[in-house]
Amino acid sequence: MKALHIAATGMKAQELNVEVISNNVANMRTTGYKRQRADFQDLLYENQRRMGTETSDAGTIVPNGVQIGSGVRTVATTRIMSAGPVTQTGNEYDVSIRGEGFFQIERPDGTTGYTRDGSFARSQTGELVTKDGYRVQPGITLPDNARDVTINAEGLVQAMDDNEQILNLGQLEIARFTNKAGLEAIGDNLFLETPASGPAQVNNPASAGYGDILQLHLEASNVDAVNELTDLISAQRAYEMNSKIIKAADEMYSTTTNLR
Repeated sequence: MKALHIAATGMKAQELNVEVISNNVANMRTTGYKRQRADFQDLLYENQRRMGTETSDAGTIVPNGVQIGSGVRTVATTRIMSAGPVTQTGNEYDVSIRGEGFFQIERPDGTTGYTRDGSFARSQTGELVTKDGYRVQPGITLPDNARDVTINAEGLVQAMDDNEQILNLGQLEIARFTNKAGLEAIGDNLFLETPASGPAQVNNPASAGYGDILQLHLEASNVDAVNELTDLISAQRAYEMNSKIIKAADEMYSTTTNLR
């Protein structure tokens, strides 16, 4: 009886589904987090009577046939890259992207990571860095006498010096991807470029096809608590139904074993 094995694949799939949902819920308050969704595919089929085969010399054919599936598998955990709500923080180093694009971050190994988390800070050397101390690219250095830092919609970073003179400190750039769902998440709110995402296309904010910058604001997670709870209940019910199938198959085995 194949029902045991088929139902077992269903339980494993829903177990992974719950793990994905739990990670989404755990990151409800993570700045710039993008929720994931588990996607499934059916497995191979056994053809006990193939549709389209001839059943007589007159050319009559089987209209439907008999196929028995072998269960389900997880084919992807798709990242939903929709924008999250923007919240005001009042911190002059907090910035969010309204529209398409990612901030570029220089990792300790010299490679570039990409993030929607614009909660930046000023390092001991005056550089604009992430909360982990990774440099924002291209490098922006704030002099000791810089105050009232402003970052406009086009990513231009300016400040005032002690003589009330405007200092032009640099230009933020953002990157976009043909398939942003193909980016690889590595933790620390960072993504890496992959062959699936395509190469990074870098430009100034507010350019055609790119989002602009909003200072004093951060992009929150795009996780919706109600949707996640609904998905969790659906996954739980699907898990229960598959477990009942296993129980029913076991009882059928028992009945067959006890035949006299």
